[in-house]
Amino acid sequence: MARLLKWPKAAGAADCRELEQLPNIGPALAADLRRIGIRHPAELQGRDPLALYQALCSATGRRQDPCVLDTFMAACDFMRGAAPAPWWHYTPQRKRMYAGIGTGTGSSANAGGAAARPR
Repeated sequence: MARLLKWPKAAGAADCRELEQLPNIGPALAADLRRIGIRHPAELQGRDPLALYQALCSATGRRQDPCVLDTFMAACDFMRGAAPAPWWHYTPQRKRMYAGIGTGTGSSANAGGAAARPR
């Protein structure tokens, strides 16, 4: 039986070699990022978290939980050099910047039901 490797979380962007080393990113969200073409943490530098969220909604045919966007915001910010922070620290910023997401009025609102929150 194959043994799953658990990657230690990176202290900074320079230490991050695998998606699972990103703060807030576990196996499920790492798989989601790979599904939309992100293979390495460095690929998140300069990326728009909303575009990543919308790409995932499109790829799955479902509107993802808005907390996924919070997590993408945290991951992109971390890869730009920010200190690691829990994804929920990005919720107020997401609500200010992307008010329609999660309320049924956002651009991805008609893509289906919500997905599970990141862990």
